[in-house]
Amino acid sequence: MRDPAIVNYHLRMDERQASRFDVDGIVGNLESPELQRTEVAVEDLRRGVSSVDFDTDGIIFENHRSGISDFASSTDWESLYNDALTEFLQDRIGAKDVLVFDHTVRVDDPDAARKPARNVHSDYSESGATQRDIDLVGETRARDYEAGHYAFVNVWRPVEKSIQTSPLGFIRPSSVEAEDWMTIDLIYPDRIGQILGVAANTQHDWFYCSEMTPDEVAVFNIYDNRGRPFLGHSALDMKATGSTPVVRKSIESRTLIRFE
Repeated sequence: MRDPAIVNYHLRMDERQASRFDVDGIVGNLESPELQRTEVAVEDLRRGVSSVDFDTDGIIFENHRSGISDFASSTDWESLYNDALTEFLQDRIGAKDVLVFDHTVRVDDPDAARKPARNVHSDYSESGATQRDIDLVGETRARDYEAGHYAFVNVWRPVEKSIQTSPLGFIRPSSVEAEDWMTIDLIYPDRIGQILGVAANTQHDWFYCSEMTPDEVAVFNIYDNRGRPFLGHSALDMKATGSTPVVRKSIESRTLIRFE
């Protein structure tokens, strides 16, 4: 049995699409491409019908106690948390070098500066990942990364309370066709990036892990230069939700990883 949920797919268009952030100098003010609201059936991995593997599916769900309860009021936690994530990724996915370069706290509230992303996407196109690699480590070191095996990996976890609404959902990579992907520009006040948007396909195999707690993480691939699968993903608006839901708060940490 699968759970019904609503997602927002990108539309196939002839022209290049773009999302614009902090429009008119207002933090959190977002202009997005037109999206297609679609109902999908999502498998809850808690029920044990199937499983996922990092090499095959580009994702694992793991227990990981952070020791941090407040990610919002200051940044004093960053050094400790970065060290913990580095050790964790070295142990769980065989990372040799880990650069944790971005943390985003998302709150499912209309007034929040960063809300859950409700467009079906993956975080980098190939050219976007290449440029981000250069931005982070410089051209010389980036060439060394390109000569070996490197990846961008996202570590996502709930904050404060377990997730009751808008959990993070994923599409099993083997169910996505090449033509489902499209490049979307990300226009920030200080730079331009790229993601991959995902168009609707009834064959998409959606899954999630229900009621994740702050001591659980989803570790998922968002780019790999050696072809390990990356995942289309989005916040899910579940059709069956309690009458007094807890507001979803989460933190996602982006990492640049070298495997060899």
